[in-house]
Amino acid sequence: MSELQAIFQQHPAIWIGVATVFGLLVGSFLNVVINRLPVMMEREWTRECRALLDREEAPADEPFNLVRPRSACPGCGAPIRAWQNIPVLSWLMLRGRCANCGQAIAWQYPLVELASAALTGLAAWHFGPTALALAVFLFGWALLAASIIDLKTQLLPDVFTLPLLWLGLLLPIVLDDYHLSLDQAVLGAVFGYLALWSVYWLFRLLTGKEGMGFGDFKLLAALGAWMGWQLLPLVILLSALAGSLIGIAMIVALRHDRRIPIPFGPYLALAGLVALYLGEPIMAAYLGGAL
Repeated sequence: MSELQAIFQQHPAIWIGVATVFGLLVGSFLNVVINRLPVMMEREWTRECRALLDREEAPADEPFNLVRPRSACPGCGAPIRAWQNIPVLSWLMLRGRCANCGQAIAWQYPLVELASAALTGLAAWHFGPTALALAVFLFGWALLAASIIDLKTQLLPDVFTLPLLWLGLLLPIVLDDYHLSLDQAVLGAVFGYLALWSVYWLFRLLTGKEGMGFGDFKLLAALGAWMGWQLLPLVILLSALAGSLIGIAMIVALRHDRRIPIPFGPYLALAGLVALYLGEPIMAAYLGGAL
């Protein structure tokens, strides 16, 4: 055991506080990922299409990745200074507006930062200063970023779902006291993918339409690897329930067009988080009541 880990174990409040602040900082980076990754994917698809069609390659774009160009106001283009990048606090100090042109700064920024801090602090409190807690940090951050991207673009990037899947399969091998065996994790991944894959093809055969994207299959496979096959029914039930309730509310209250698909990834992510922390007690209570 390292000296730092010993300190955190002796003073859990310090561990939770440090983790929460770190999660807040990561949330600021997640906002960059959420805003830039879809654009990066679109540019990559354009390059691939040009190569397949043997078209003359377009002039090279200015570098655009998670580092370049420097963050700027989308309204006036003024660069964002270091003090304006402090998670949540800078948004409050600026009263939610650009310091240069006064354009409103989207609520996404502080909400993602606060959500990242909350998810990180919760994992630190629940799992303590352990290697599993560090893995769950990554789990929460990936689900948060993937969910927001799915809400905004109806895309679930492989850069989130596939690493989550492989990490879920790796944990039973590298952690001695992990709650799942490798067999349970593999079966969870397989059954998770096949569950939504089967629904997709059944819906397509009956209606001729696509009911969900392949990213949802991969995300449920990743959740299955983390939870094991035993908790998959709970994840599917909770995500379907949340999707139905929120979808009906959007149609009734917000007059959401029924022809416009509603992303399913955020509901899977929410159900996965609930199952991670409360899945076993919920299943034990249900099975105990059923008996």
